[in-house]
Amino acid sequence: MKLIKYSIYSLVVGTLMLVGSCTNLDETVYDQLTDETIDVNDPEIVGYMMGEVFAQFRFLYWGWNGYFDVMEECSDTYMTPKRIGVGWGDLYINMHKHSWNASQGHIEALWHYAYVGIGYANTTLDVLPETGSDQAQMRFMRALNYYVLLDAFRSVPLETTQDVEAGYLPEQATPQDIFNFCVAELDAIKDDLGTDKTFGYPNRYAACMVLAKLYLNYNTYFGTSDDTYYQKALAEVEEIITEGGYSLAADYLDNFKQDISSSPEVIFALPLDKKNASHNYLVNKCLVGAGAAAYGYNGSPWNGSCAVPQFIESYDDADNRLGYTWAGGVQYMATEDSNGNTVPQSGDPIAFSSDDWAGEGLLNYSVKVHSIDNPGAYQQEGYRFVKSEIVAGDDGTYANDVAFFRLADAMFIKAECLLRLGQDEQTAADLITEIRNRSFDSAAKAVRTVADLKGGSAYDYGHREYTSEGYANYDPASYVVTNEGGDDIELGGLLDDLAWEFVGEHHRRQDLIRFKMADGRNVFNGKSWFCKDATTETHWDYFPIPKAAIDANISLVQNDGYSGAN
Repeated sequence: MKLIKYSIYSLVVGTLMLVGSCTNLDETVYDQLTDETIDVNDPEIVGYMMGEVFAQFRFLYWGWNGYFDVMEECSDTYMTPKRIGVGWGDLYINMHKHSWNASQGHIEALWHYAYVGIGYANTTLDVLPETGSDQAQMRFMRALNYYVLLDAFRSVPLETTQDVEAGYLPEQATPQDIFNFCVAELDAIKDDLGTDKTFGYPNRYAACMVLAKLYLNYNTYFGTSDDTYYQKALAEVEEIITEGGYSLAADYLDNFKQDISSSPEVIFALPLDKKNASHNYLVNKCLVGAGAAAYGYNGSPWNGSCAVPQFIESYDDADNRLGYTWAGGVQYMATEDSNGNTVPQSGDPIAFSSDDWAGEGLLNYSVKVHSIDNPGAYQQEGYRFVKSEIVAGDDGTYANDVAFFRLADAMFIKAECLLRLGQDEQTAADLITEIRNRSFDSAAKAVRTVADLKGGSAYDYGHREYTSEGYANYDPASYVVTNEGGDDIELGGLLDDLAWEFVGEHHRRQDLIRFKMADGRNVFNGKSWFCKDATTETHWDYFPIPKAAIDANISLVQNDGYSGAN
């Protein structure tokens, strides 16, 4: 059973409002938690506040327009096109085309939840002892939020206390200040976090993972080429791999079940629960309504997100992760086995007549998609993301835990650092092969050589868009195409493997920014895919400070490259 100690904010408020009300009808009732209405030194209240720190990070990840969307919607693997006859918001189109601005809903949500979580952490740290596991957990979560903010925005306010004067307006710290703070905090709390594995709570190895991510991306953040930071990242993941006691799950999908508490691979998780912490809405965001029947799900999906066609075409036919991750082709009804267990995709084909591109009257997800918005995507276009287990009944994916860090990630970081440093390159190839082994029926097909990883990407980059209208009309004359390929991507094979292993795991935006082409541009800016075009501009590597935040605080300065910057 999953261990969840996250508190519900409304329950805290309700409890405080009810105390004593049966015997004192004249009591002043407060509708907000403030330092004036509660005793923040009360151990019970501190416990509630600590719970909110974890809860807010869950909101950051799976709140509407949350971290999942921030890291995936702008990538070359996953998108949410305008659905013809269904409709979706333009903000997803902006994410795909890299045309967002300071009013983008995704960045407002990220900023909001990160700072609410930091605020709760600071409130608890203002009263907690300076040593012990409680303060270490709060400092870890605060540093984790700042890592997310650094990666997304670079220059952000650095606040470490809630004990401030009335009217105080935070000012931005430099990216180097944020980086240094995160490193110092995580190094300082490692011992207090300890090495015990308690599902949903950070330990020493979770801190190592955040540090490894910071070091791995240092040169991206600061425009440098300092190999020292790859050495530092390597040291952090070496500790995890050799001392952490983690192992790869035998089944790749064990890391994406509703309950992943038994996976030996998970280093740090965000536990969800259908009743108390229900968030993951992917089942509805991705599937066609009729497609729910393929999994015995009785909800009503909205038909939105799908795969970028070029990414589907990059998979090796022998790679089982294609089928594990994406639903494509004809869809079949779920059935029940003799024990009453739901067996997805095991019955008769699902009838579906809307936008019947194949002319068969069946639900049949096509690899091809017309465009992101011109004219958009028809109802059956695009493979659908199903990597996160879809549970039968009314559960769907809503209660699915998130494997925020897992051992395979540490192994990939080790491999990448070795290749970038030119050290033990065969060891790097062996690590990737070990991870791939569980997803290939043929051991020979799973092998990746040093040359494979250091060579170009198999991804066929370039603009790919059909501007013709009609769900069965893929008119070659309407095909907008540029041929860029992936041969000029340094460590392009490794970049491919990162996508196949970690698609849909808040990875891809960061990876595309970190990997470069022969001309010095990163893949995120320098390559086109689907309806997103290549550019020489670099400000897309980070997001603008949200307009709502700037409107509320005149001390904030907009990031370079965005409207309103100095």
